[in-house]
Amino acid sequence: MDGWPDAALVGKRISALVAAPVRPVTRERAAADLAWFDERCPTSKRSAERMREVVPGGSQHNLAFSKPFPLEVVRGSGAHLWDADGNQYTDLLQAGGATVLGTNHPVVLEAVTKVLAECGPATGMTHPCELKLAELVRDLVPSVELFRMLGSGTESAMAAIRAARAFTGNAHVVKVGGGYHGWSDQLVVGMRLPGTGPLEATGVPPGAYARTTEVFPGDEDVLRDALVANAADGGTAAVLVEPIGPESGTWPTTPEYQRRVRELCDEFGALLVHDEVVSGFRLGLGGAQALLGVTPDLTLFGKCVAGGYPGASGVGGRREVMEVFAGGMAAFGKRVFVGGTLAASAVSCAAGYHALAEMERVDAPGKASRAGDRLRAGLDRIVEQHSLPYVAYNFGSIVHLNTTGILNLDLRSPESVAQAGDRLTALQEFGAAYTAEGLITLAGSRLLTSMADTDDVVDDALVRFERVLAGATTSAPAGSHPD
Repeated sequence: MDGWPDAALVGKRISALVAAPVRPVTRERAAADLAWFDERCPTSKRSAERMREVVPGGSQHNLAFSKPFPLEVVRGSGAHLWDADGNQYTDLLQAGGATVLGTNHPVVLEAVTKVLAECGPATGMTHPCELKLAELVRDLVPSVELFRMLGSGTESAMAAIRAARAFTGNAHVVKVGGGYHGWSDQLVVGMRLPGTGPLEATGVPPGAYARTTEVFPGDEDVLRDALVANAADGGTAAVLVEPIGPESGTWPTTPEYQRRVRELCDEFGALLVHDEVVSGFRLGLGGAQALLGVTPDLTLFGKCVAGGYPGASGVGGRREVMEVFAGGMAAFGKRVFVGGTLAASAVSCAAGYHALAEMERVDAPGKASRAGDRLRAGLDRIVEQHSLPYVAYNFGSIVHLNTTGILNLDLRSPESVAQAGDRLTALQEFGAAYTAEGLITLAGSRLLTSMADTDDVVDDALVRFERVLAGATTSAPAGSHPD
């Protein structure tokens, strides 16, 4: 990754997008896309109907695009996926960001197949790749002295908070609004959209998140105020941030802000926790923190750390903090209890080690980032050529295409709340249009590139994006979309 987007300029353009009437796809295009799904994806449609009989809501994947119904994907390789009806798609989802090498990379597949043949997926004992992976993570990420593998990104965040409270003796946690750090009881506040508070906390007792404070992204004064308030009531154990901004940079923040967060944590005796579940190894083998020159106390890992295989999770950081994770029956003293039967399994460690080693050997993050730069530049050209209000920007291989502003609404404004339904519907229609053009995206607004995205793949994707974007309507009044 060569550069950092100008957060102030991106923020100004996004504000203009949110302030303007939404510009969705035409009604004719939306109808044609629904017809495409019916005609070209009958197997997926039948499976979706059956899924609704046995799975709540008919889907188990929160961010995989599922309108009008989820696709049943049966094959993946490199830059492409194929559904059960034989339709081919350019894969700009990449398992939510986990596969920088591309989908189902043969080097990783061969390593995992060998482990499965020799000892099975898990034994409950140590596997050689467990040591190799921990050593490699330590060598690649500047802030990591010790590394502990877990089962999911949610578990990583839970463990980090527990460790921070044990190590500092402080009670409170501060998170930046809009950030997603998993779905544990104490962190289901301010999720995805700043200012939502406990909106997603159905079924969670208020006491579980009573000591979690949400602050608005990019505002160091608000963060300081929260730390001052907490200092009078048990102190702050940890400040959780995504180093590129909440929700993988949907609310981009500046390097200066991230450095200031480090300073404020030092001033108030809080641990700085970087959530690099998405950015870790993807933006560079040292993570976003290496690009920023900011050293967190703890780092949350996921996705890439197991090469796209299950059990992708871990926490790394400085030795004196990480020692509270000591495992085994004889571990006593200032110890926090974490675990997981399949954490650090033979399969996850083998997949993670061989994926990261191959990524280092071939500079996969650099190649994926160059693909992201090319994709973003092409989207900028389309937006400018057709005088569209949309906003494209990227952090290397994490590319944002903001067409509706739904993810950047300021919910402190009643007017923004009133627009949410129309903008969400428009986003869903864009996502369906991309899919009908053979493009799999993350939630219709984020595009994740991999090493497999050659110039030809990116240029072909841009032709498909242009067919959707160039046909958007000039404007649409509020309430014009069907529910």
